[in-house]
Amino acid sequence: MVAQPQTATSSEIIYPESDGQPMSDNTKQFRWIVTIKENLEILYASDPNIFVGGDLMWYPVEGSNRLCQAPDTMVVFGRPKGDRGSYQQWKEENIPPQVVFEILSPSNTPTEMSRKLLFYQQYGVEEYYIYDPERNELVGSQRVEQHLVEIPEVQEWVSPRLGVRFVVDETTLNLYAPNGDRFLTPVELAAQRDQERQRADQERQRAEQERQRADELEELLRQYRDRFGELES
Repeated sequence: MVAQPQTATSSEIIYPESDGQPMSDNTKQFRWIVTIKENLEILYASDPNIFVGGDLMWYPVEGSNRLCQAPDTMVVFGRPKGDRGSYQQWKEENIPPQVVFEILSPSNTPTEMSRKLLFYQQYGVEEYYIYDPERNELVGSQRVEQHLVEIPEVQEWVSPRLGVRFVVDETTLNLYAPNGDRFLTPVELAAQRDQERQRADQERQRAEQERQRADELEELLRQYRDRFGELES
């Protein structure tokens, strides 16, 4: 008797939390991934229903554990914050990531990037941004009906979903939050925090000096009143 292979049910299917590939190929790519992901986290820190993921496996179809991508950064409006091993769309009210970022590395091939574009197009991504830090080139695509169509002029483009503005200067890509703040690296954020702390300390010192001067003046006035009050009496 020949044993027949059993078909696994959806409950038996394992959805790996890693594709076995490194998050980045070099320090520059890693820095960009972290900078975009963390600044988006900061941008939406007060909104509990916007989820930002970095290098997270996304499975759009239940039962298909080979049908997946791991965007460098993805933003999902309408899903709560929280830790996830992977983004299994059928467990997320079937809401796909609306915005996806990819940072190119030397190992990315045109064939690979074409497959990613088709995947994101098929499974509901609304905005797709690719940045090549080596060439300092940005390509953006926006959903038009059922297709992701390249944005003809991405310089000074403002993301409809994020409100983030993209500016490519002679050396690098700059991203600006809706309030005009530029996306900063973690090191730049730490330096900014230290500067703000120093300014706060200086303000406290100035306030303390003003208080001391006021106390000294009050003491001089008291002594003046005491002295001349005695003379008048």
